[in-house]
Amino acid sequence: MTEQLTIMRQILDKIKQYGRIIITRHVRPDGDAIGSTRGFARIIKLTFPEKEVYLQTKDGSEYLSFFGPEEEPIAPELYKDSLLIVIDTATADRMSNDYYTYAKEIIKIDHHIDIKPYGNLCWIEDRRSSACEMIAYFYSVFADELKIDTLAATYIFCGMVTDSGRFRYEATTGETMRLAGLMLDQGVDTETLYSHLYLEDFDFLKFQAYVYKKMEVTEHGVVHLYVDNAMQRKFKLTSEQACEAISFLKGIKGCISQLAFIDMPDGTIRVRLRSRFMEINKLAEKYGGGGHQFTCGATLHKPEEIAPMLADADKMVAEYKANNKGWM
Repeated sequence: MTEQLTIMRQILDKIKQYGRIIITRHVRPDGDAIGSTRGFARIIKLTFPEKEVYLQTKDGSEYLSFFGPEEEPIAPELYKDSLLIVIDTATADRMSNDYYTYAKEIIKIDHHIDIKPYGNLCWIEDRRSSACEMIAYFYSVFADELKIDTLAATYIFCGMVTDSGRFRYEATTGETMRLAGLMLDQGVDTETLYSHLYLEDFDFLKFQAYVYKKMEVTEHGVVHLYVDNAMQRKFKLTSEQACEAISFLKGIKGCISQLAFIDMPDGTIRVRLRSRFMEINKLAEKYGGGGHQFTCGATLHKPEEIAPMLADADKMVAEYKANNKGWM
C-alpha cells in the first residue's frame, strides 16, 4: 500500500505541475469509464480552476447520455505540452483518443490486469471493483488538498454502482462500501440516478423475455446467447442495449460461466464473458481480449469463431467442476 500511495502522490504532483491536463478513457464507454473520467476531471477543475482541463474522447454512450454531451474536440497541437490521464483503459489500442501519443506525459489509472503496460506513470489496482472506486480513494487520501461537489460525486458513484453490479460482484469490499458512502455524503440524488440507470423501455423488457427463450447451455454449464443483427433490429436495440444481454444470463444454478456474443456495427462480434467461482479472463486473453478474473471481454471477427470459443469455455468449466467443490 505504501508503494501505491507513493504513486498517487506522484500523480497529484504531476497534476499540480501541468497547466493543461487532458483526460480520456476506453472506447465503447460504460458507467465506470464515463464516471471516473468525468468525476476526476471535475475534481481537478474544482481544485485548480486556473488550469485547462479537457475530457477528450471520440465516442460516447447513449445509455449515459443523461449526463450531457461530450466535450468538443480540441486542436491536436494542444496535446504537445499536456499531461494526459487515461482512466479505466487496460491497453492503449482501446483508448478513445487518436492523439494520445502527442502528449508530453501519460498517466495510466486502471483497475484491470496490466497485460500491456503503457504510460510514463501507472497506478494499477486490479482488485478494485472499479476505476471510480480508485478515484474515490484518491480523493479520500488527499481530501485536504482536493475539492469535490455533488456532481463529481454523482459521476463517481454512478461508476461504482454500475461496475460492481450494484455492489454484488466479488470485487466489492468493505472499503468499496465506505468509499461509496463518502460519495453519497456529498449529496448524490440516488433516486434520480437509479431511475436513469435502471428504468427500461417496454421493447427492452420484451427483449429480455426473448433472451430467456433463446439462451442455450453447454454440456457442462456455460450459458450463452448470440445477439445477432436480426435480433437487434427486431427489438430496436442500440449496441449498448444488446450488450446488456449478458446480465440476463446470470443467476442460473450450475451455470458458472456466461458468454454473450453481440454483432457490432463494424462487423465484429463483441464477446462479454462473466463467471462466478471460476476465473475466466484467460479465455478472453486467448481470443485477443482481457479484463478482470471474473468479468472480461474479447472480440471475434466471424460467426465461425463462436463454436470454438464455446468449446473452450465448456472445457474450462468441466475441469473446474471436476477439481473444485462449493460451486453453485
